[in-house]
This record gives sequence, C-alpha cells and structure tokens, in this order.
Amino acid sequence: MLLTNSSEHDGPLAGRTALVTGASRGIGQAVALRLAADGATVAVHYGTDRAGATATLAEIEAAGGGGFVVGAELGVDGDIDALFDGLAVGLAGRPLDILVNNAAAEPAGPIEATTPEQFDRLFAVNVRAPYFIIQRALPLLPAGGRIITLSSVAARMANATQTSFAMTKGAIETMSRTLANELGVRGITVNAVAPGATRTATNGAYFEAPGIENFLAGMTALDRLGEAADIADVVGFLASPDARWITGQVLDASGGLFLGPRI
Repeated sequence: MLLTNSSEHDGPLAGRTALVTGASRGIGQAVALRLAADGATVAVHYGTDRAGATATLAEIEAAGGGGFVVGAELGVDGDIDALFDGLAVGLAGRPLDILVNNAAAEPAGPIEATTPEQFDRLFAVNVRAPYFIIQRALPLLPAGGRIITLSSVAARMANATQTSFAMTKGAIETMSRTLANELGVRGITVNAVAPGATRTATNGAYFEAPGIENFLAGMTALDRLGEAADIADVVGFLASPDARWITGQVLDASGGLFLGPRI
C-alpha cells in the first residue's frame, strides 16, 4: 500500500526527497521523523511492519510534513525491484535527494552458535541490500545528493557475541569510503553513522535486564545509553547542506562507547 502527501515544511531540507529503509520503528523511525521535520518528503520503508510504517507516516503528517509508505522485504529475491517500484510511484518523477540505509538484521550470536543460514541472512540484509539499493538509486541522485548508511560501533570493538554482525558493518564502512571517492565528482556525499548502545521502543526490554543499563552507561564517556533521536540528529546533520564538505567518513554516534577505562 502506498500513501502519498506533499510536504510544505520550511527547513534545510525543504523541497528535497528522502528514502529511509527500516523506518517503521526504532532508529529508522526517528530518522524519518527528523528528516520530515527538516522539510523533506520521506519515503517510509518497511519490511514486514506495515502498521509501524503507517504510524510513522501519520506522525509525520500530524506535524505538518509529508511522505509515503513503501514496503519491500529486504534480503530476498526481488527485494530491490519491489522497493524501487514503490518508490517510483511515490516520487512521481522527482529525484531522490537523500538515501538512508538503516534496515538491518539482528546479530546472530557467537561463532559457535551461528548457522550458515543466519550468516547468509545477515549479509543479505546488512550488506547486499544496501549495496544494490545504492546501485539502483544512483540514476535518481542529483548533485548535492546524500547517501548515509547505518554502521555500528561493533565494527571497531571486539564483541564475541556479534562477530558476523560486526563483519557486515565493517563491509558497510569500506563501501562508504570507496563510493565517496567515486561519487564525489557528482557532488554526492557518502558517509556512515555508527551508533553504540541505543535504547528504542523495540529493544527497551533488553536494557531492563538487571545491571545492563548501568554496565553500558559505565562504558560510555557521556555516562548514559543513547536514544533514537541522538542518532537521528546525526543523520539529519549529514543530510543537511551544513555537511556538504563531509564525505567518506564514519561518524561515531555512541556517546563515546568503549573509548577506554574510566578511572
């Protein structure tokens, strides 16, 4: 189902369009809301949670913004075609100014427990899908376009429970640097954002386990868990004209997670 609306918001992104994958909840939802608040018309993508995406769009519209919903399960055959078929209807001939690759599969566990099926699923959703989404988006992206992909601090710190997940995020960071060098001549910036421990409505139960919040906050320089809005604001900055001279970078948006011992 596709819902459309035009944004009349003023703001740094007024008149621009954005696609946010995995925008039905969590960080993706916060990013969609932030870009819409800044004036962009947002394509709110979902994989399976259509109700969540519709709720995201309703919140955007209630605040005076605009966008449309597009559904496509990533990591399966035909996923990119389905996504861009829906996107084409919503864009109605307009360019795509901002692409945010946020959708990702969850960590599969330590190497002893990871199955080949879980490993393949992680790479299909976290690496293959963003790569081919970017490939299909390139003809739609004008000069001044933005490509922003969500990485993770898991790519810079050792965590035995997230080895395969961290591998996918390392691939994303390499892709972003390489594409930044290639696409700069077109005036397109390519960056990654690496969240740390971030509490959202969907993962809140994990942080309620005894001692977890205090443990993670104690490893974080700013002494608290992140919130989805913390990450969305970083993405909003990279999408804005103010970030025009930043490309090929991984912005750590973890509040300083695991910088070293706090003595």
